[in-house]
Amino acid sequence: MNRTTYGLDIAKNVMQLHWVDGETGEIGRRKLPRSRLSEFFAQRQPARVAMEACGSAHHWARVLGGLGHQVELLPARQVRAFVRSNKDDAADARAIWLAAQQSDIRRAPVKTIEQQAVMSLHRARSHWVSVRTATINMLRSLLYEFGVVLPGGKKAGLKTMGVKRAEIDDQLSPLMRRLADLQLETLKEVERSIDRLEVEIAEQQRRIDQARTLREVPGIGVLGATALAATLGDASGWRSGREFAASLGLVPAHSGTGGKTRVGHLSKRGDPYLRTLLIHGARSVITHAKAKPAWLEELLRRRPLNVAVVALANKMARTAWALLAHGRAYRSEWKSTPPSGCGAQAQAA
Repeated sequence: MNRTTYGLDIAKNVMQLHWVDGETGEIGRRKLPRSRLSEFFAQRQPARVAMEACGSAHHWARVLGGLGHQVELLPARQVRAFVRSNKDDAADARAIWLAAQQSDIRRAPVKTIEQQAVMSLHRARSHWVSVRTATINMLRSLLYEFGVVLPGGKKAGLKTMGVKRAEIDDQLSPLMRRLADLQLETLKEVERSIDRLEVEIAEQQRRIDQARTLREVPGIGVLGATALAATLGDASGWRSGREFAASLGLVPAHSGTGGKTRVGHLSKRGDPYLRTLLIHGARSVITHAKAKPAWLEELLRRRPLNVAVVALANKMARTAWALLAHGRAYRSEWKSTPPSGCGAQAQAA
């Protein structure tokens, strides 16, 4: 029996539904307050519910999945192409319903509460790091107005403030001195918040089996291991490591017409945070590793450094997927074997 497909546009307070009756072909539209959404679907037969992978989508996916419905999360960027004419809640719900009919749109895997909690730690840390950077830059710019020039960089700037504080205070008014003290105290509080979050992330890395496995991969540190483990889960949301690497934007974008295709810069799709962690990890391996793989040494000889960095980041993403998808431990000497027989035919198709 074919399930009814609902296109659900979620928001903070008002939810919009769009569906087509399988027997009569009648188009249904319904606007519901947030408090009545669970009640509405609890009274329906098991159905397919499609939503954009946006704020609170994973929460509603868990709720509706618990009621027996099949939930699919669609990338918001690909749903936007199905919005016709003016954009409103009803048009968005209809676009989601139309996008759900396209089998070639990859569905985002539904995250568990634990996965979202770990990623929340990372988001909070990123927030405080950006606050720290903004606070230092503001202090540097304010002091510059009084003829005080701090060197670039967080450590160098704060070290100069500590070493030359008496000299700097001579150039400032009492009000400005108090303001500088306030900013420095704020920076200490921010540093303490970042340190506490990093301790919690390190604890999660020790506790989560997938994170411990990924930590063995060169270039994947505590941050990368926990973030990748929380994103991948059991890795079933991606068909291959190549698809996972592409979903992070670690592959070239291409465009073409008339049979000619031009490969350009990185697509930069997906989560920029994960992409940044992988690229920084790859750069660290290339810079500090004493023994590099032969393929990487060859690539460094004929291509620019940044190209090699992204190539290694792509390989790290594919390795992370393979370890979790197949339940293996990392082995530096591992060499994959190409599929044969039916497997090779399926891969070629």
